[in-house]
Amino acid sequence: MIWYENDVKKLEALTGKLPYTPETIFYGSSSIRLWEGLYEDFKPCHPVNLGFGGATLAACVWFFERIMQPYSPKHIVFYAGDNDLGDGRTAEEVSIFFKQLLVCLNQRFPGVPFTFISIKPSLSRWNMVNQIRYTNKLISETIQKAGDHYHYVNIFDRMLDANGHPVKELFAPDGLHLSQKGYLLWKEVLLQHFEQKFKIS
Repeated sequence: MIWYENDVKKLEALTGKLPYTPETIFYGSSSIRLWEGLYEDFKPCHPVNLGFGGATLAACVWFFERIMQPYSPKHIVFYAGDNDLGDGRTAEEVSIFFKQLLVCLNQRFPGVPFTFISIKPSLSRWNMVNQIRYTNKLISETIQKAGDHYHYVNIFDRMLDANGHPVKELFAPDGLHLSQKGYLLWKEVLLQHFEQKFKIS
């Protein structure tokens, strides 16, 4: 996990730098870290961006206490799992990492609402689409059993065209990260979720 150290130190240095007390934590991999408009997109939620580059779900569990220590959020939004599969982990292994994350959440933030954004259908990882679907299925089933304050947001289907293939315009040129249009879609889906579940608009 040593290769994440610089990014984690930057997140630690962020503590106390925002002009408000963060209420919504956005945690996870580069899809969170690279969200340039996040602070404006979710301004009423008083967000903090705690994404770090290349993060796996396993790394998010490993660094959980260290990164989360200063915060007392009202809501946590999470995205990771993509890179675990890209590194050769199986759907079952990623599901186990997610269950470990739930243990961390229950210990550190009992009862705090948690939203998991499903693993996206990246163009560059379309060869492993069946693994992505299966991982999303396992995590969704775990969330359904975990309690009413745990939520699963299906972004996967919203990023497919009428033929069931990824919409190219939603991705950056590398086919892995999101484009501006991709983030606009994520923003729309999450705001709908927030309004429906938490009456935040």
